[in-house]
Amino acid sequence: MISWKHIQKARKRLEKEKGVYQKPWGGKISIGLIYPNSYYVGMSNLGFQSVYQRFNQEEDVVCERAFLPDPEDLPEYQKTGTPLFSLESQKPLTEFDILAFSVSFENDFLNILTILHLAHLPLERRFRKESDPLILGGGVALFLNPEPLSDFFDLFILGEAEEVIDEFLKTFRSFRDRREVLLKRLALIEGIYVPQFYHVTYREDGRVDEITPDPGLPNKIKRRWISDLNRFGTQSVLFTPETEFSEMALIELNRGCPRGCRFCAACFVYYPFRNRSLSVLKNLSNEALTKKKRIGLAGTAVSDYPHLLSLCEEILHQQGGISLASLRVDAISPSLVQFLREGGGQSAAIAPEAGSERLRKIIKKGFSDEEILKAIEMFIKNGIYQIKTYFLIGLPFETEEDVKGILLLSKKIKHHLLSHLKEQKKGWRVILNVSPFVPKPHTPFQWAPFEELGELRRKLRVLKKGVQGERHMGILHDLPKWAYLQAFLSRGDRRVGRVLMAAHHLQGNWTEAFRVTNLNPDFYVYRERELDEVFPWDFIDHGIPKEKLKEEYLQAMKEAGVKLKDE
Repeated sequence: MISWKHIQKARKRLEKEKGVYQKPWGGKISIGLIYPNSYYVGMSNLGFQSVYQRFNQEEDVVCERAFLPDPEDLPEYQKTGTPLFSLESQKPLTEFDILAFSVSFENDFLNILTILHLAHLPLERRFRKESDPLILGGGVALFLNPEPLSDFFDLFILGEAEEVIDEFLKTFRSFRDRREVLLKRLALIEGIYVPQFYHVTYREDGRVDEITPDPGLPNKIKRRWISDLNRFGTQSVLFTPETEFSEMALIELNRGCPRGCRFCAACFVYYPFRNRSLSVLKNLSNEALTKKKRIGLAGTAVSDYPHLLSLCEEILHQQGGISLASLRVDAISPSLVQFLREGGGQSAAIAPEAGSERLRKIIKKGFSDEEILKAIEMFIKNGIYQIKTYFLIGLPFETEEDVKGILLLSKKIKHHLLSHLKEQKKGWRVILNVSPFVPKPHTPFQWAPFEELGELRRKLRVLKKGVQGERHMGILHDLPKWAYLQAFLSRGDRRVGRVLMAAHHLQGNWTEAFRVTNLNPDFYVYRERELDEVFPWDFIDHGIPKEKLKEEYLQAMKEAGVKLKDE
């Protein structure tokens, strides 16, 4: 029985959208592109939109979207037994040839199982039939480490999907009716990982011993990346009022980052740093301004785009507004801030990450308090008085002084604002956005442990107490328990899949899931890794040797004055 209420809701959403592809199904490869979170969150994701456009550019492909139902809709799905369906045609997901998940965040892993369950599909691939859709995974969370989901997916695309889609579809067209042959052929494509052909053994202490592929397959799977970003114009293609960026069109400037901050996964998994040409971006922005009057300039290193000022000038010349993501302090100039203000910007975001110059140097974000305050001064002079600051707590080698340094720096920013505001006393605000640090795969800090939950909570209390009573200052923070779970999922091996399955059956009760599976999450979260340890994700080649990452970690230890255990 299909719920008419849900069908109506889908159709009302479609009516509000612009840019949607609606294609006839006859004789086409049908792909259900799924974002494992709400419509609102998924439609804010530029990568999701980019893959949607790329699939639909193929004449023999029809690609439609699906999302995790809104919380208020879940009871109706369970009551009526309505199978989860696509937005465009309202067809059940079981009728698609391929279900492709775009996964950006580890905390959405459990939602993937919920979606498969609501679609009336077996969760584990070993129980699915030949006639069931092929289940594919991609997105940055999965090319960091797909192993916790290896029991549930047929294959993963490791890296930038645009680069491998042609080869994937060519192979699928040839072998779509022979699943086993199809998977073996797909596994030979660079950047495609078929987990059933890779076998993991473990040591007695629980660490990974060896990852062995079937004969003929590579020991290391090279992540795919686009050498020339100009081939693909990554931009908003779908517009709806029901999303975070409803008032703007997003355009991606670059991928990767030249800075090499030791904590940052994007820097290493999107290596090397690449920019689009100014001419391409001008064309994209001019096209986007026919749809929206404001342009959001996106990328992993927006401040490092070499023609940023020229691009902003072009957008302003076309009577467009400008929105920029968080800016590097040492890249902020009077001209850039002036363009931001002229483009309608009323707030600015900077990411000091750490409260002290000492710790900023260790994580390779080595700018001074003086540089930060100079940037604040530029904002004030151009009428931008709302400042967001991003900080991490629980970084390796963090001391109590570093935590207190977050408060000291934030209050310096506040006093700097007040001393330069002169007559203007309204509308100013300083927001601290604080997140627990999660050590990620493929970074120099992948050997480091996650901070103890009790310590993270204590540090948050120190920060909240320090801001309490301060006028026009506020603090936002992630909950440490969810950061702990993210650390568990991002650093896990295949055995973590058992916990995911248990948590699904227990409706998200992770504590009970850990108990019934007898898997100790602290082993994955709190343990400092041995320098020669085999990681669950070591079979992925992101273009930076593990030895190079190890050198960076050891250099950070040296700068922090920390010795190895055996020294």
